[in-house]
Amino acid sequence: MDETASFTAAILSDGDSELDRLRSDPHIEFIDHRAALLDNLRGLHPVPAAELLDEPTRWAHYPWRRTVVAILGPNGFRAVRTDRNRNLITTTEQQRLAGVRIGIAGLSVGHVIAHTLAAEGLCGALRLADFDHLELSNLNRVPATILDIGINKAVVTARRIAELDPYLHVEVMTAGVRADSLEDFLDDIDIVVEECDSLDMKVRIREAARERRLPVLMATSDRGLIDVERFDLEPDRPVMHGVLGGVDSTQLSALSQQDRIPYMLRHLDAGRSSGRLTASLVEVGHTLSTWPQLAGEVALGATTVAEAARRIGLGEPLRSGQVRIDIGQALDEVAEPALGDEEPVDAADAAAPGGGEPGDAKTAIALAAVRAPSGGNAQPWDIDILADAVRIRLAPQYTSMMDVAFRGSAVAVGAAAFNARVAAAKAGVLGSVEWATDGPALLEVTLRLAHGEDPRLADLYQPMLRRETNRNQGNPKAVPTRTIDALHAWAAQEGAGLHLLTERDDIFRAAEILASTDRLRFLTPRLHQEMISEMRWPGDQPADSGIDVRGLELDPGDLAVMEILRRPDVMELLANWDAGDALGDDVAQRVRATSAVAVVTTSGDQLIDYARGGSAAEAIWIVAQQHGLAVHPISPVFLHAVHRHELCEMSPFFASRLVQLQSEFAQLAGMEPDESLVLVLRLAHAGPASTRSRRRPGHRVD
Repeated sequence: MDETASFTAAILSDGDSELDRLRSDPHIEFIDHRAALLDNLRGLHPVPAAELLDEPTRWAHYPWRRTVVAILGPNGFRAVRTDRNRNLITTTEQQRLAGVRIGIAGLSVGHVIAHTLAAEGLCGALRLADFDHLELSNLNRVPATILDIGINKAVVTARRIAELDPYLHVEVMTAGVRADSLEDFLDDIDIVVEECDSLDMKVRIREAARERRLPVLMATSDRGLIDVERFDLEPDRPVMHGVLGGVDSTQLSALSQQDRIPYMLRHLDAGRSSGRLTASLVEVGHTLSTWPQLAGEVALGATTVAEAARRIGLGEPLRSGQVRIDIGQALDEVAEPALGDEEPVDAADAAAPGGGEPGDAKTAIALAAVRAPSGGNAQPWDIDILADAVRIRLAPQYTSMMDVAFRGSAVAVGAAAFNARVAAAKAGVLGSVEWATDGPALLEVTLRLAHGEDPRLADLYQPMLRRETNRNQGNPKAVPTRTIDALHAWAAQEGAGLHLLTERDDIFRAAEILASTDRLRFLTPRLHQEMISEMRWPGDQPADSGIDVRGLELDPGDLAVMEILRRPDVMELLANWDAGDALGDDVAQRVRATSAVAVVTTSGDQLIDYARGGSAAEAIWIVAQQHGLAVHPISPVFLHAVHRHELCEMSPFFASRLVQLQSEFAQLAGMEPDESLVLVLRLAHAGPASTRSRRRPGHRVD
């Protein structure tokens, strides 16, 4: 059998004469699992459209296996095969990636990369190029078998992909990439993956890719080093990032093997490569025939290259450069997880300001900003580390109905800005703070880094890292006068208003109002849906946002009741019956056990007003906890609604009642007509929270 012609599956339909011929051949095996495949298709969520369910099935003939397999039609096959990708890769993204064409030169490391790209559905076509044939020594890292020895590596890879997805278009160049075939290799390609052994060919491929403005990706299989060259975005950048000192492929090809060694070492970044690999390079040609590679490192490189290709294919940010994903180093840092202690437990603690590299302070500032509270732990911000600043932008994609006109998001941005200022003060780099509402973002704040100090802010750094939402009931002991004075002082310093309810009658009345609004939130379908979507039960995804149900501090019985409260059909019945008073009981009980209710306000109703109020709310929260109080934010439905029509949009049926409750609460708190609600905090004397909110990876470096 000619191996160059036997690396794709022939797709046949019932009634094809070729299928009839194969059926008559006693040496051909037929495998038919169509019933199970169709059951898989029907079981997808959401239920597939009729045209997908009615799509005719096909047969795939694999001549190298002498086997014919029944398969779904192309659309149904793709839907079922990539179903478990969702929503790590959305259906829309999957469709977009189906138009991407990727060329891979070098099919040892490239074999695993190609298979990963195919398995994740990150491309619609692959071009595989390698002149070499599989050897036994390749099987330490190439997921082939001894049955494949002696077969061209590109063909081995193509066959494996065909057995994974017979519809994926794969081209094979068994002569590899040479000077006279380079243009053919790059023709009609969107992304180049280069895994050749020859250094001059590595450079030659990059030079040609740069001329065509094609991005180039490479994994080196040592300490997770991944190389990205975005010639599509930077057509004038030097190949190999300039590490070869301007030597081009023609000059390299004229050098002896001995004279190429310095350039090879620069390319491999030998100064940072693993000790074992570096020592092994000395032995190549003596005790080793070539440099070593491990399957685990190859698989890690394939994973990272696949993610890089996904980002390029979807137009997501990915800049040129190199990065190491060092598994060995990561395992050296294995530690026991924190179990409800009071010490800072997340990434913000890993880069404390002061000391270390110059970038440590900026990273610590960004990580401190990420620790800010937000409604539903939505984290509605984008945080960028700039050359001389940290910028926080409101990210509207994280909004919700309760985030009326992005006011709640603005509060969160303001809280993040306060944390950033605290971290900058700790590092001694506190500069000016610039707010903007007329740029590309709805709201952004830029903290300039300069030599500047603020001891009062710096003293809040560790308390800021320990800040948490604590929903424990506690007991209603009086709040000391010195604590009240400190809270008012910080509110005034940040330009916000603070109204403290400390009398028991006032606290009980606040409990009634807040319980009523909580009931209406449960009974309003869209608000209920959003509220439940914020909850994270163990195993739920995404786990780095939302509210962990364990942090609700419920006993097992109450936690079981939550299963009932999640059901929209139950809420609909209660609304129809004008019932469900018990829905507010939890909030009422917690507020009644409160030492004080803190009502944070701002003057004005613009986003920048709410952001400044958010800074004050974060300061109050940190200082209250520093003084031994448990802090728990309460979010009445009317929290950020300024106009009646906003309440009507949120809860049409209960709008009038919400307007009344909002007025009663403002009057109880003693708010002035020009004041707007920023946040309502329940302050209690209680033990530590049982769990802390997770955070998404929160910043980018520009």
